[in-house]
Parts: sequence; C-alpha cells; structure tokens
Amino acid sequence: MEISRLFDYFDYQLRHFPQEKAFVTKRADGSWESFSTARMIEKAALLSQGLLRMGVKPGDKIGLVTYQNQAEWIIADLAILQIGAINVPVYPTISPGEYEYIFSDAGVKYCFVGSGDLLQKVRTAQQHVPTLLEIFSFEKTDAAPHWESLFVNETSLKEELEKRKSAIQPQELATLIYTSGTTGFPKGVMLSHHNIVSNISAVEKLLPIKAGDRILSFLPLCHIFERVATYAYVLVGANVYQTSTDNLGGDEGDLKKIRPHFFTTVPRLLEKVYDKIYKKGLELSGLKKALFFWALQLTDRFEFDKKPAGFEKLKWKFADKLIFSKWREALGGCVKGIVTGAAACPVKMVRVFSAAGIQIREGYGLTEASPGIAVGNYEAGGALLGTIGAILENVAVEIDDSDNFYEKGEGEILAAGPNIMMGYYNKPVETAEMIFEKNGTRWLRTGDIGKLVKGPGGQQFLKITDRKKELLKTSGGKYVAPAPIESKLKEDFLIEQIMVVGEMKKFVSAIIIPSQDALMEWCARHEIIWTSLPDIVRLPEVIERFQRVVDKYNPLFSRIEQIKKFYLAPDVWEPFKADGSEAELTPTLKLKRRVILKKYARQIEEMYRE
Repeated sequence: MEISRLFDYFDYQLRHFPQEKAFVTKRADGSWESFSTARMIEKAALLSQGLLRMGVKPGDKIGLVTYQNQAEWIIADLAILQIGAINVPVYPTISPGEYEYIFSDAGVKYCFVGSGDLLQKVRTAQQHVPTLLEIFSFEKTDAAPHWESLFVNETSLKEELEKRKSAIQPQELATLIYTSGTTGFPKGVMLSHHNIVSNISAVEKLLPIKAGDRILSFLPLCHIFERVATYAYVLVGANVYQTSTDNLGGDEGDLKKIRPHFFTTVPRLLEKVYDKIYKKGLELSGLKKALFFWALQLTDRFEFDKKPAGFEKLKWKFADKLIFSKWREALGGCVKGIVTGAAACPVKMVRVFSAAGIQIREGYGLTEASPGIAVGNYEAGGALLGTIGAILENVAVEIDDSDNFYEKGEGEILAAGPNIMMGYYNKPVETAEMIFEKNGTRWLRTGDIGKLVKGPGGQQFLKITDRKKELLKTSGGKYVAPAPIESKLKEDFLIEQIMVVGEMKKFVSAIIIPSQDALMEWCARHEIIWTSLPDIVRLPEVIERFQRVVDKYNPLFSRIEQIKKFYLAPDVWEPFKADGSEAELTPTLKLKRRVILKKYARQIEEMYRE
C-alpha cells in the first residue's frame, strides 16, 4: 500500500509485520504496559468515533500535552488525524499564560492532558480561551472526564470514520506545531501530511534498525524530531519503549532494562553521560586509572571509517576489551546507533562515543522543515566529524553568502523540498520573511549559518557554523559567532552551560554555569571544603581553575573571538521555572539569550567596567 498520510503507517505495519509490542509505555509505578499494532489501531478508531459523535469537524484544532511519552499520545494523534482534525501538540513545561496564547491563537476546541499539574495549568488557561470547550485526562481523576469515556463503537460512526479517512488528501494540514519562542511569542508551524511523510521516507532509510528492534523513546513527542522518528519506527516495525529521562542510567535504569538498539537524544544528555564516565575514571586509582585515561586519549585519534592496522589495531582492541565495552554495557550493550538533534553536538562527544563503539550521528533541521534537512548515516562514508552529514535525498540546500560577513562559501542555509512547511498559522508577514520563491521553487530561510564540505568519496556534507540571529557585533565592528565558542568550551567537564557575550562591547566575555558535581569532585581532590555553590565560585583558586579552562580553549579562536573575562554564575539554567519566572532555556534546551542577558545585566556591566 502507498503511504501518503500519517495514519497510513499503522495500517502498513498491521499488514506487513504486526507487532505485539508496537508500543510499550512505562507507568508511574515502574511497570510497563504493551500495546500491539492491532490494539493501537482499535483504540484510535474508538476515540475517532467519540470525537465524531461530539461533532468534531475537519480542520478543528485539538490540543495534546503530556510530560512523558505514552501510547495514549500516539493513539490520540492517530484518532485526531484520521478524522481530518488538526493535532496541536504542546510542551508540558510552559506556563498557563503560554498555553493561553497558543490555544487562543490556534482556536483549540478540545485538549487531552497527561498526569501532574497539566490539567490545572490548562484549566487556568481555559478561563481565557473561549474556543476551548473541554479537557480530557489520560489519567483517571474526578477533575476531568477520562479520555476513554469518549470511546464509541457504532456502525454508523465507523462508516463516517472510513469516509473521513478516505477524503483526507496528503496536502492537507495535519498538525500545528508552535515553535519554542527563542525570539518572542511562538509561531504556529503548519505541516501537512505530505510534509511529514516525505521526511519520514527520507530519514527511515538511514536508520540502522529493523522489525522487532527495541527503541527507547524519551524525547518529547510534541517536538517534530521525536514524532518523525516515532513514525519511522512504526514504518520499520520496531518496538518503541516509551519512558522519561528520569531513570535512564544506572544498574536499574531503563537503558539496562530495555537494552535498546537505537534511540534519539539531545547533546546535553550525551554530555551528562560523558561527565559520569569521566567522573568514574577520576575515582579509579593506580593501573586502572592509567588505563582509563590512556583509552580516553586514544579516542582523540578516531575518525569515521579509519581502520587501524598493526600495533595501532592491537591498542584499540585492548582498549575496547578493558574500557569501551563497559561504556557500551552502561547503555544496555545493544545500541546500533544514536541520532542527536535539536542543538549542536560538540565534536568531542561524537568522537568519544563513536570511538567506543556507540555510533553517534547528527541530524539537522527545524520545525519549519518537518524537521530534517541533513542527517549523518551509518554506512561507510556516510559521516564526517565536524559536520552534520549528507543532505536528505528529497531536500535541496543552497548557501546564501550574499551578506559577505563570512568566509567564502559560508552563509545562510536555504532549504527546499516537499518537507517545507505550508506557512505560519495566521501570520502571512512572518511566513513571507521565512519563505521566498525562486524559479518556481519555494525556499526556506533557516536562519542558520553553514557551508558545504566535501567528504569521503566527494560527497557533500553540511556543516553548521552559527545562528544568523545570534551573531555578535563588537564595538569595533567585528562579527563573532558565539555557538562554536560555546560548543567547544562545553566539552570541558567543569562547564555545565555557557553563553558568550559581547554585542557592541570592546571584547568577548562569557557567563559560565559550573557543573556542580564535577566542581565538587575537583574541590574534594584539592582539599577545598565544600560549603555552597555561591560561596565556592567566589574562591580565587576556583576562579583560577576556570581561567585555565578558558586559556586552554582560547587559542583555538581568533583574537577577537577569545574570551577576555567571565562570570561564574551559581545557578542552574532550566527550560521551566516552578516560580513562574521566565526560563533560561527553551523546551528544546536552546539558550534564551535575551532572558540570560537581562538576568545577568549587572554582572555583565561589571565585566566591562574600566
């Protein structure tokens, strides 16, 4: 059968390789509940009929929000899509005010919520959203109707459901996804079935998985990255284990229990895993410690597709048996590959894990591109360190270097293809700023700076160098790209987060968030009594230690890009603040630069004071 709409994937799986464990959801008590392919389709049909009975029409908007990925999310997505309604997935960590803005802008009619405080937050927003008629809970509660109360099984509604499904065209709007809002209010990205299906078709071919393989899914489904990956898993017939990031590692963690073959992640989680590995290495002593750091240094020589020979081969084999095999076992021992996205991944993370036999590949895109534009693959010659990977087969990329701000061949990345969004909902002006037509082709301005690099065999790989809107211009008129500087310094285990500062200033400085665990361990080794993070970061010896970190990386950059001063902030940057204040990170863990600049305005002023 031809797949042209998102709900076609489940029918395809049922016909070709039905799974008993198509989706397996971890519950609050730690148990796992399995959903077969047939059960997923059956529940979606019952919910679709219930929505039809309530009078949901094609084009009606329905919200969907949960803290943890769960089969109910996928079932609701299916049920909404196959009656021609529009799924509006929302991040769980945003404030009631942000819910109010999104639901009002989209005209959301109904909303499904998961556990925790979501029902309360959406109820608060509902008071100011006249279109929102009712909220349904995936959890049983007296405060809202249970989602299964909608389930209906009637012949007439079954017939209506089949008519609705048959009438839906691939070019029709399928979902409205609101961007995370790094520069202001979020915008609703309109994606059609065809947009997303075209991306799944291109991505699926690159994944090293097959029917029956175990997948761990913990990135939020409301983000198009995980959603596209999930539908690709359905297409292949893999078994998707849905959990959260709370209990991944350790001997009793989900990685050890599930022993996944594949998963997607964000760079920050890889960095945290690396920090734990590094910390364990520091705790070793004698020969074991020497061997650990010898193996770690060996990874500095790793390159994709490079085959060591002779004595070098023996060294790698020895390191693998003693050190790297234990790293793989910590991730379950079966991982064929990991794709990281949503933010730039430091080259060191890709190199270290891949050298240890945990193959990391990067994906690049944005919600407006459904989301994939380029992805590294697992075949020989399919990846190159320092780049994302090859452009997806049905996507075209051009580099606009007309600004003359960058090196030759470097500029804003433009993308075209069947994956490019329909536009922003109710925002024709903003749509026109992002999409332009040239020779009959619609091109998307990504806002990212990059260049095309020749890889092995002459294939072109996309390299991201910065965000166009995040370029700094010093008072001397020089442009500085902060992202590469931040990415490089975050490779140091002592740095949790960093933001480069210097707009219209004489020099570049930085706000640094120390990694508390790593700093505590360093203090213990240097006989510094730990009191509190605010006290510790003011100690001269601690400041001097971070100065050495900055001094180590500064020579990698031009004089104007080097960090002259820094402020150690005894804080944690988060995507959600319980006190209602504005978070420093977006839900996809990108820096909200305007928020951070405002928060540390006084400290920044002091760094630049004569």
